[in-house]
Amino acid sequence: MKNINTCTKIIFDTRWFGQTGIGRFAQEMYTEEFFTSIDLKGNPASVFDVLKLTWYLMWHKGFYYSPGFNAPFFFLHRSAITIHDLNHIDVDANTSFLKKIYYNIVLKRACKKAALIFTVSEFSKQRIVEWSGVNPSKVKVVYNGVSKAFNKNVKPYKYDFPYIFVVGNRKLHKNEDKALRAFATANINQNIHILFSGSASDQLIATAQELDIESKVKFLGKLNEEDLASAYKGALCLLFPSLYEGFGLPVIEAVACGTPVITSNSTSLKEISKGLNIILIDPNNTEEISQKLEMFFKSPDTYRPKQNIGKFDWKISRKNLMSNLKARNIK
Repeated sequence: MKNINTCTKIIFDTRWFGQTGIGRFAQEMYTEEFFTSIDLKGNPASVFDVLKLTWYLMWHKGFYYSPGFNAPFFFLHRSAITIHDLNHIDVDANTSFLKKIYYNIVLKRACKKAALIFTVSEFSKQRIVEWSGVNPSKVKVVYNGVSKAFNKNVKPYKYDFPYIFVVGNRKLHKNEDKALRAFATANINQNIHILFSGSASDQLIATAQELDIESKVKFLGKLNEEDLASAYKGALCLLFPSLYEGFGLPVIEAVACGTPVITSNSTSLKEISKGLNIILIDPNNTEEISQKLEMFFKSPDTYRPKQNIGKFDWKISRKNLMSNLKARNIK
């Protein structure tokens, strides 16, 4: 391990780099001019990483920043962490006994003792403040941005039928079963299909069979940014009825591609949808989702998104992050 006692750069936990939402945030925030990559291996999302990270910081005296929710047990006065949401606290299906222990013992303590806490929406900030009891001024909001791959000039995905697009990962809070049921009961053109990102799940296959719409359902598998952008562009609309989001990247990615969006009126989704001409629905009400689909298809041009997404810019987000770190007189 390289000792950086005399280094002025902040130690950045690059172990978060990857294809997840946190991974994308991490890669966009990192700049070699301001940060130095952590010299540590292992999964930062492991509940046991707290021990490994604490040991690392015992021998590396620089300031530490994590783009994710991992934190050391000690040395928090020279640490800043990022909590994108509290879904492991708020969504029972997404948690486990160990995660609850980690959040309530390690992470809540880290919130109180860390130099700064970053998050990605005002909704998440409010939840973090309520849950941890920290002063709101300590929690800084840095929005996610839209990658350049998502733009109105993207070539649309070619498919034999017009389609509604659903982005998800088969986790229950993505509410994909209700999306499928709303699609099946909506009084819309029978040639319209519904496409999902990711692989099929037994539950969604069973629901499609129950509703007798198997021939109208397709799973596109894992998509890279370019393929995801193409799928957005080719869609009649994005249907994103998630029950819980700390931010909701698919919403602004679809808007950047010029694709209309139907999404939830709850958690952070209402916040980031403001001013974008997006249709909002109660994600718990299958009938309402179905009705809003019908409303959209009666007059689709009325719901073309407004592409005023300038505040969702990675450059702005990166500048915001670094200015808040600098304001703490961190060297």
